[in-house]
Amino acid sequence: MPVSNKTTRVAVLADSDTRWKWGSLTAKRLVRTTGGGDTPAGFHLDGYLLRGRATPTPRQLEEVGVRADSMREVTAIEFLGHVDNVENTDSTAGGEQPYDIIVLALVGGAVQAVLHGLARVFDGAPRRPVVVTGYVGVVYEKLADGLLLRHGADVVLANSRQDAERFRDVYEGVGADASGVVEAALPFLGGEPYAPDDRSTPYTVVFAAQPSVPEKRADRSHLLSRLIRHARRHPEREVLLKLRSKPGEHTTHIEELPYQKLVRGEEVPPNFRLVYGHMGEVLDRTDLLVTVSSTAALEALHRNIPTAVLTDLGVREALGNHAFIGSGCLASWDQLDAGHSPVPDPAWVARQGVAADGAYETAFDEVRERVAELTERARDGALPPIRPYYTQVTAPGYLPGILARHHLGPDAAPLPGAPAADREPGPVRQAVRSAARGAYRHGVQRVAPVIRRMGEL
Repeated sequence: MPVSNKTTRVAVLADSDTRWKWGSLTAKRLVRTTGGGDTPAGFHLDGYLLRGRATPTPRQLEEVGVRADSMREVTAIEFLGHVDNVENTDSTAGGEQPYDIIVLALVGGAVQAVLHGLARVFDGAPRRPVVVTGYVGVVYEKLADGLLLRHGADVVLANSRQDAERFRDVYEGVGADASGVVEAALPFLGGEPYAPDDRSTPYTVVFAAQPSVPEKRADRSHLLSRLIRHARRHPEREVLLKLRSKPGEHTTHIEELPYQKLVRGEEVPPNFRLVYGHMGEVLDRTDLLVTVSSTAALEALHRNIPTAVLTDLGVREALGNHAFIGSGCLASWDQLDAGHSPVPDPAWVARQGVAADGAYETAFDEVRERVAELTERARDGALPPIRPYYTQVTAPGYLPGILARHHLGPDAAPLPGAPAADREPGPVRQAVRSAARGAYRHGVQRVAPVIRRMGEL
C-alpha cells in the first residue's frame, strides 16, 4: 500500500557525499508511488551531515544534485537532541511534525551508536519513526562486522538478491532477527541504455578512480601510467580520468595520494584529461568504463555499457575486485589496449541488482510496501522498541567503545562534557572547526605520505 496523503517527513543523516547521495535518493524512492511514479507533493526531506573528516563541501553536495528542504551539520548528540525535541513538541501548536522515517546513511559504527541513541530517545514514547539503513555499494569486506553494527534498524536494505541472502545468513547465524532485511537496488542507477550506433562523439574510455583502492603509490602510479599509455596507443579515442573529489575534499574513504597530484609533471597526450561531475552524466558519453572495483561499474552495467574490472594488480580482497569474480568483466590493461571489450555474464548481473533487463522500475516495490506498512503502524504507536543485536550483555567489550566515539555512554546517554545538543556553534567555533578539518585533510594528503616514506628508508 502506498504511503498516505499526509505529509511524510524524512530525516537523512549522512557522513559523506556518497552516503548523502545514497541516503537522500533512497528516502525519495521509499515514498514514491508503487511502480516508480513521481515523488508525492507531501514529501518533506531534512538533511543532516554528521560532522567529521568526510563532511561534504557545498561543491560535493551540489554535484550530488539532491535538494533537501533543510540541511545542517551536526554531531550524533545534536542529531539525537533535535529528533528528541521534534518528537516532544506539539505540532498542532506550531511545532515541527515528528519524523515518519529516519534514514541512516553512515559507516557501521555510527549507525550502531545512533540506533542506541534513538532507542533511548524513544524509550517509553507512544510512537517513533521507522529507521532505515543499508550500504552505498558493493559489500566486499567486513560483512559480519558491518551487518551486526546495522542490526536494530527496522529495515536493512540489500542492494541485490545475493546481498539479501548473505545478510539473512549472517543475522540468522548469530541468532538475530533477520526480518528487517529487504531486497532493493542501488537508488542511483538510471540513464539511457548504451546505444553506440546513435553516438556522434569519439569512442570514450573512462577510468573511474577510487580514493583508497589501490592504496600504495606504486600501484596508483601504475594505473595512471597505463591509462595514459592507452590514450597514446589510441589517439582516435577520448580517455578520461573520472575523479571523485577535488584536492582538499574528502569522500567516504581517505585519499592520501590523489591522482591530481600523481599526474603533475606527466606528459599527457591531447586526448587525455581529468573530469569531475555527476557519474551519470559522464556515463552518457562512455563507451568503455574501466575501474578496479568502483560502484560505477554497476552503474555502467545497468546501462549495458561495456565494463572492465582491472586485474593488473591481481584479483584480491584488499582491492575489492574479487566481488566481480564470475562477472565476465575482469580484464587487464594489456587486453584493453589490444581492443578487448568485456561481455558481462547475464546470470551474474541478475544477482547483483543491476537490473539491466528493465526490472529496475519495480526494484523498490517491496521495500516501499514494507516502509508504508511500518509507517502506518508507527503512526498508530504499534512499532516495537529499537533492539540492536549488540548490547552490554552480548558485546560488553565492543559496544562501549563504539558509543564513546560519538560521546555516548554505555546507556547511550551523552557523556559529561559532550557538545550541547541545543546550542548552535558561534562564528569563532565554526572557524576553528573549518581550520581543523583543513589541517586534518592536509595532514592526510601531504604530511602522512612523507612520514610513511621516511619510515621506509
